[in-house]
Amino acid sequence: MRRQGIDLLLVWTGDGTINAAASKAAGWDGALLPLPGGTLNLLSKQLHGDRSAPDILADALAGKGRCGARSRPSGPRVARRSSPSSPSPATRWAEVRETMRQDGLIEASRAAPEALDTMLNAPGVGIAGQDKTYPAVILTPTEQGIAADGIMTEGTADVLRHGLAWLGGDFRDGPSERLATAGTILLESEAPISLEYDGELGEIPSPARFSIATSAVDFLATA
Repeated sequence: MRRQGIDLLLVWTGDGTINAAASKAAGWDGALLPLPGGTLNLLSKQLHGDRSAPDILADALAGKGRCGARSRPSGPRVARRSSPSSPSPATRWAEVRETMRQDGLIEASRAAPEALDTMLNAPGVGIAGQDKTYPAVILTPTEQGIAADGIMTEGTADVLRHGLAWLGGDFRDGPSERLATAGTILLESEAPISLEYDGELGEIPSPARFSIATSAVDFLATA
């Protein structure tokens, strides 16, 4: 892109692939324009609002966009992602969701009981210094720091709502409570901490430190 004098990279895909493209373009002087082509499109909605790719592109090419998102929080640093992440045993629901996408509802229903058992009985995750643990802690980058929310499973209704939220694609839709907002969050668990970020699954040892970092590439925003 440098050799050819390209100053704008269009990425029409989901959050995970946008992150991969941004990582590859780190240090480049141009700007990346994310277009909604995935399931949740969280980054695109943050930068452009809930709009279609043609509308966003039309505004960008007409000079209506603004660049300078390099200074925005890029997300939990340990995960190197730009959208909410969910460290927890409840990430097994993401596997059920992928099974439903690929193999259908019947196969997903066979995997759901194991995910439910893991969510309720596996070691929970919590913020260092706090006694309470949760089946999942949702970390969301904000201008004030990382917002940490513990999901609540105090009854059958809560569990059902969380299962439906994960299967629906957005794990933030279930009942939760705010635990902290800070530049750095330290999470602890008695077991390795599972992660879901940008639709991808991973695992890190406990304790795990998450901190705000700035993006290594500029993004073009039109909202």
